[in-house]
Amino acid sequence: MQPSSQLYEADTVAWAEVNANLLRQHRFDELDIQHLIEELEDMGKSERRALESHLVVLLMHLLKWQHQPGLRTTSWKLSIANARQSIGDTLQDSPSLTPKFADSEFVERAYSKARRLAAIETGLDLSIFPEHCHYMTDQLQADWLPS
Repeated sequence: MQPSSQLYEADTVAWAEVNANLLRQHRFDELDIQHLIEELEDMGKSERRALESHLVVLLMHLLKWQHQPGLRTTSWKLSIANARQSIGDTLQDSPSLTPKFADSEFVERAYSKARRLAAIETGLDLSIFPEHCHYMTDQLQADWLPS
């Protein structure tokens, strides 16, 4: 096992700094290639998970907004705006994720989680919330609230 590979097991941040310096110095033969590949793949997964997490929060608050009109608060509106901003930031930083955001399977997976969370948080029966997401992608991105 290379020293850099051993460092990966002990301290990932220090390992990343060592490998970044090796790259800067063009010392490619000393790089921990296997862990570099894994970390690069994980970066993509992490970005997709972040996008899904922001989408879950957005959908949950839109469901609460729609199904509990008497309890609408500025806090919910702020959560919706923050989730939209986070989605926008993620898509701006990683434009290759834009098709994911428009993918119905991706949205439905996030919606399923949001639906369950909305039922738990509101105390409403799960059946109150539509089984499938009926919000359009442009509505999710726009300054729009369901009635």
